Amino acid sequence: MANIRQWAKVFACAGVLSSMIGCATTSTHESTGQYVDDSVVTTKVKAALFDELSLKTFNIGVKTYQGVVQLSGFVDTLDQKTRAGDVASRVSGVTDVKNDLIVK
Repeated sequence: MANIRQWAKVFACAGVLSSMIGCATTSTHESTGQYVDDSVVTTKVKAALFDELSLKTFNIGVKTYQGVVQLSGFVDTLDQKTRAGDVASRVSGVTDVKNDLIVK
C-alpha cells in the first residue's frame, strides 16, 4: 500500500511539473497569460485606430506577440502609415510596433 502511495506522489509531481512547463513562455511560444495579455493589447490598439478619424475607414490588421504589435494592410498616404504607428505605440502594454502597412 505504501508503494502505491509513493507512485501516486511521483505521478502527481510529474503532472504538476509538466503543466508548469507547458505554460511557460519560450522564444517561439507564449504562455497562456501572455496570450491573454496580447489579446487585450490587440483589442486596445484596434479601438485606438478606430477612434482615430483619419484611419477609421481603413482595414488595418493588428497582431500582437509578447507586447510587439504588427500592423498590416493598406493605407492611402505615408502620413496615415506614420499616424497608425504613432497611435499604436501610445497604447498601454505595447513594447514595440512593426509598421508593415503598405501605401497604395
